Amino acid sequence: MSEKKTLKILVADDETHILHVVSLKLRNAGFTVLTARDGQEALEIAQQEKPDLIITDYHMPQLSGLELCPKLKQDPATSEIPTIMLTAREYHLEAHDTEQNGIVRTVSKPFSPRHLLATVNEVLDQAGVVRNP
Repeated sequence: MSEKKTLKILVADDETHILHVVSLKLRNAGFTVLTARDGQEALEIAQQEKPDLIITDYHMPQLSGLELCPKLKQDPATSEIPTIMLTAREYHLEAHDTEQNGIVRTVSKPFSPRHLLATVNEVLDQAGVVRNP
């Protein structure tokens, strides 16, 4: 019987409490979670680990989420990784920003961890990512 891999999700946010809450919710749902505290660290981890999904904050040091996403799209090794962008409630991303940069969903802060998990599952389903039963 072949074993399916545990899916890896990279969470990038400079707010420690967001990293903690999101990581805990995802780990409890059976995902392997990688974390980054800024966009540059997220880029390096994504290139090394090739996660199945990236959740990134818009506002971060080094590289913002919006600066990170085109760099991911330009690299053949990371160009197909779906990305969820976390934004401040009042901030709205334009459709061309999301489409050009591989952002498949945006989630406004503050958010419900349960809602974020549902969004993660929807994005993985739409991307056709095979999960453990």
